[in-house]
Amino acid sequence: MNAIKRIVIFFRPPKNWRFTVIILGGIFTGILLLVVHISNATSYLSDEPETCINCHVMYPYYASWTKSSHGRDATCVDCHVPQDNLFRKYYVKGTDGMAHTTYFTFRWEPQVIQIKQRGINVVQENCIRCHIDLVDMTQLVEVTGRTAAQDEGKLCWDCHRETPHGTVKSLSAAPHALVDRLPSVLPGWLENFLSQKDQ
Repeated sequence: MNAIKRIVIFFRPPKNWRFTVIILGGIFTGILLLVVHISNATSYLSDEPETCINCHVMYPYYASWTKSSHGRDATCVDCHVPQDNLFRKYYVKGTDGMAHTTYFTFRWEPQVIQIKQRGINVVQENCIRCHIDLVDMTQLVEVTGRTAAQDEGKLCWDCHRETPHGTVKSLSAAPHALVDRLPSVLPGWLENFLSQKDQ
């Protein structure tokens, strides 16, 4: 109990600063909640494919997926996130999500998006998981992302190149991808104010 009391006393601001600290704390909390709302952060907990188009650079990939055979039966998470256990699934979602957020926020995304080695491993695992009846008879079940990187077998998409994203090669490859935009995150009163200001 003494240790907790000492910690509270250590972090308690002096009496003449308490009001200022409360106001600043409220401002920073408000900014944090606004960022969470604008970034649609809670959507990343779901498995909905529309979450991927929170970032505009993913529109061509989303559009090509919706037109593919995988668009009927598999979501983005089914292919790009591990399915073997819940901890690994949310670990990959969290770390990839933070990396993507950082890249897209600071505009570091490359013109041609390349899947990283961990993503290659996960997608290959999921190809095998879903199509085990086909790959088992061709003995491709033993090919992993790592073994393919060491030239010990081919990845599924080495042959099935246009599955499920078609011929999307870069951010500018599909400039007119017809995908419904997500609703605005701005409150109605702010959108009205901004549209009146532009006139």
